[in-house]
Amino acid sequence: MEKLSLVQFKKGLILTLTTAGILFLLNGLIGKNELFLLLNADMGKLADHLFNFITYMGDGIWWILILIVFILFRIKFLPVLFFSFAFSEIFIESFKYFILPGEPRPITAIADTNLIHTVTGVELHTIASFPSGHTTQAFIFYLLACLMINKKWLVAIGFLYAALIGYSRVYLAQHFPRDLAGGMLFASISVFLSVLIYKKWFEQKKALQ
Repeated sequence: MEKLSLVQFKKGLILTLTTAGILFLLNGLIGKNELFLLLNADMGKLADHLFNFITYMGDGIWWILILIVFILFRIKFLPVLFFSFAFSEIFIESFKYFILPGEPRPITAIADTNLIHTVTGVELHTIASFPSGHTTQAFIFYLLACLMINKKWLVAIGFLYAALIGYSRVYLAQHFPRDLAGGMLFASISVFLSVLIYKKWFEQKKALQ
């Protein structure tokens, strides 16, 4: 019988929350703008193209591909995917448009825009900064992979994938590091709650059989 890889999930969850905590701590110690400018440093044209490509790996369109994979290979765990998506959207939309509406992004918040490294062709958004939606989705995909694929290497490799997508949002001047930390936190909560709901539902269903 297929089972969730809870041990791997816990490792991925700890790694994600630890990284989020470090970013929140650095944000408080160094300052939101200062930490952003430190991580937004120009690394050259190759990095510009690389991170512009990587950032698209966190687009919402990937939910469709993940849905297809679940339907074909993990349909039993489809509720976990559904609730992860639902919770993450609630968190993202609530903070961006109700709790912190109009929260300025780097290009708006930093007075001297000459200090900001920007990439040609990338349209810079000005508001709705917290949290980073791309980062939230990337870490949801990462944590779901930890749950569904029982491979030890996935914890580290998957984290690198999600972290690079998150960092691309700072490099492309779309988000502050604090926004990435928020995305990691909300992704962790979303998947964790989804697992709890699934286990509760599955255990009740099993008890009735």
